[in-house]
Amino acid sequence: MSRVTIAPEEDRLTAQIAFAVEIDKLKRVIRRNLLMDGSRRENDAEHSWYVGMLALVFAEHAPPGTDIQRVIAMLLVHDLVEIDAGDTFIYDPVAVAAQAQAERTAAERIFALLPGDQAASMRELWEEFEARETPEARFAKALDRFAPILANHNTEGGTWPLFRVTASQVKEKVRLIEEGSPSLGSYAMELVELSVARGHLSE
Repeated sequence: MSRVTIAPEEDRLTAQIAFAVEIDKLKRVIRRNLLMDGSRRENDAEHSWYVGMLALVFAEHAPPGTDIQRVIAMLLVHDLVEIDAGDTFIYDPVAVAAQAQAERTAAERIFALLPGDQAASMRELWEEFEARETPEARFAKALDRFAPILANHNTEGGTWPLFRVTASQVKEKVRLIEEGSPSLGSYAMELVELSVARGHLSE
């Protein structure tokens, strides 16, 4: 088992400050979906805050025994790699194929800015989210997928028509929601069907 290095106090604060400055860049990473008022596209920092709030709001829809505080921590960390890797459009198979390596390389650089123990802890949260092997990770991923469906539904399809996304493609993502929360997955499926019925999502 590798030993975790604890930096001297002054060096530790310097490293934490460097990380704090670096993650501010998440605010400039623009996602595909619109804000729910349709005024502009959302950025990654807004998304991370929003899904963290959803974890609090929808905690009762998580599997019994789920550690919600860990879910929130995971959601705050999960998109930091996009500072380097950028936002991947989940309906673009070419971009998705290259995503894993780009994000792993980003994780190596970004988390390494922290003192060793914190770097290990945050990297562990990110790895857990990506692996989706725990109830916490599956619920976090469910919220990450639920948020853009909710946003697109509330903006008359949002960016779905722009990128020619079909109902079958969205339903594939709903399966990830169902894995983490059957009740949210069921509701997301209703939103998809309603969006199709209203002509906001192609069959």
